Amino acid sequence: MKPYDYHIDGTTPQNKEIFVFGSNLAGVHGAGAAREALKYGAVMGKGIGPEGQSYAIPTKDKQIESLDLKAIEEYVLDFIECASINSHKKFFVTRIGCGLAGYRDEQIAPMFRGAPLNCNFPETWRQFL
Repeated sequence: MKPYDYHIDGTTPQNKEIFVFGSNLAGVHGAGAAREALKYGAVMGKGIGPEGQSYAIPTKDKQIESLDLKAIEEYVLDFIECASINSHKKFFVTRIGCGLAGYRDEQIAPMFRGAPLNCNFPETWRQFL
């Protein structure tokens, strides 16, 4: 299994869940979960926020270099606010930042502590939430 595979522990998005993925600020969705997000309405050139049935959380900058953890955390907080406001929607959060961006689950998953109940996380993250 590739480290950026979003099908962790057999978990896949359910019908009508918003596909939340790690992106880059250039909006180039060429690999990993970002490429998969195109099936959920992600748009090339848009690397942040909601689009279609997807939500992009930047983990890389416009030059496709990994953002630092503090910058990623700010984008995660924006996502949590969006998910809280949209409590009628369900969000499938992939292992953002834990593949191509090069971070470990224990570095990224805790950023999502306090996320609302309408967020679904990979099983491998549950121990960190």
